[in-house]
Amino acid sequence: MSRTGTIEIVPTTGSGDDSVPELGTPNLTTKIMTLRRFENNTPRIGDDVYIDDTALIIGDVTIGRDSSIWPFTAIRGDVNRIEIGEGSNIQDHSVLHVTHIGGLHDPEGHALTVGSGITVGHRVTLHGCTVHDHCLIGMGSTIMDGAIIHSDTIIGAGSLVAPNKELEGGYLWLGSPARRARALTEEEKESIRYSAQHYMHLKQRYLK
Repeated sequence: MSRTGTIEIVPTTGSGDDSVPELGTPNLTTKIMTLRRFENNTPRIGDDVYIDDTALIIGDVTIGRDSSIWPFTAIRGDVNRIEIGEGSNIQDHSVLHVTHIGGLHDPEGHALTVGSGITVGHRVTLHGCTVHDHCLIGMGSTIMDGAIIHSDTIIGAGSLVAPNKELEGGYLWLGSPARRARALTEEEKESIRYSAQHYMHLKQRYLK
């Protein structure tokens, strides 16, 4: 599904058919309900974003230009907001969600912020956390409410970042719970940027 401008989409509902609604811009189409309004909030999508037809994005979600959302990913901004920066990629089967405002033990809840130049690997869960720019979140990892991941960080595959944990940038973190393993090399820091650039180029091939 191509994106050629910052838009707000309100898909038609209740039509009962499987047609692809026209959204008023050449080559700008989406299957019904890929982007879904929740109450008064509709996803806001930046320029040249790729969203796979099987992904689902709901509610108060903002996605910056040149980002990509891959098959079977769910991004649910129903009870708090989700923001994804520019040039980030959220890979297959990942789940992004938030903690509601007004809870008994956490009245402010936890929004979810994903910075720019981020690679989120397959089957990652991000829940009410903050991931700063230029990080790589390994496949199958889980980052919990209130956690903060600082820039230039790699989270190893299958790791668990506990609630409210703050991870210093410039390191590889591994395990469940995640522990600092070692400093990243300059080559590894460059690989984080390479991964984001690779997915920016790949999504352009899907947008053609």
